[in-house]
Amino acid sequence: MPPVAAVEIVDLVKAYGEHRAVDGLSLRLERGCVLALLGPNGAGKTTTIEICEGFRRLDSGTVRVLGLDPVRDAARLKPRVGVMLQDGVGGYTAARAVELLRLFAAYAAQPLDPDQLLEAVGLAAASNTPVKRLSGGQQQRLSLALALVARPELVFLDEPTAGMDPQSRRATWQLIRRLKQDGVSIVLTTHFLDEAEELADSVVVVDAGRVVAQGTPAELTRTGAEGQIRFRARSGLRLDLLRAALPDGADVVEQDAGHYLVLGEVDPQLLATVTAWCAGQGVLAEDLAVERRSLEDVFLELTGRELRT
Repeated sequence: MPPVAAVEIVDLVKAYGEHRAVDGLSLRLERGCVLALLGPNGAGKTTTIEICEGFRRLDSGTVRVLGLDPVRDAARLKPRVGVMLQDGVGGYTAARAVELLRLFAAYAAQPLDPDQLLEAVGLAAASNTPVKRLSGGQQQRLSLALALVARPELVFLDEPTAGMDPQSRRATWQLIRRLKQDGVSIVLTTHFLDEAEELADSVVVVDAGRVVAQGTPAELTRTGAEGQIRFRARSGLRLDLLRAALPDGADVVEQDAGHYLVLGEVDPQLLATVTAWCAGQGVLAEDLAVERRSLEDVFLELTGRELRT
């Protein structure tokens, strides 16, 4: 029997009136892995996460979190799951940071040490600061600490680095990596595509409540156009001759005068072919650069480039 997944969703549907916020979505997160759930605003990410957390009820389909039903088995499941919400720390704005973390720790059977956890998220110096006086990024870090204090097996992180400065963002990435090393499973929603590419073992892209792509970051960025080589040289090169020398499936265009783009599966053979052909023609290929698509490129191709409201 295969091991029970950290999260398994099959044909999930959630509608509000005539609008299907989630429309037949399926995904699976293995234990000890990081899954990034990506999509434009209104794609159904938050609704999906809130159903997994037991805050909303599904209309149809199946959702299992650590093998349990999020609603029916809520009492058994909640002590094992950490949740970092979009609205941060909620209404506890008058409490000091350390007081709030100690309060949450008191609810747990075997909590982490609140002072050590504040140190880990970079809030030791602000431990006695009232929550309402913390910056937006500091409140995000406190919200992350609140999600972790009960030693969860699974953590839902909704936009965990929103509002953070670059140093705090990198420190949060390191903390997420340590959680994974400790065997914690993580569902991450983010609008920072580099964050997903850096942290996730698997990526699920949703749009209009449906999965439009899924795979590892490497698999998704390899899909379609495999990559490209750019170089500068004198204008008017005999592209028909270069094209004939390239491996099957590769092509070359002169985008602007003297600016060339070779498209195809970028590997040592393709790079060697381009440089050898240029050398044979007495052409100096300047500013030669190997590029590949980023996760952001894939995301925009799948979901469109127009603004969403």
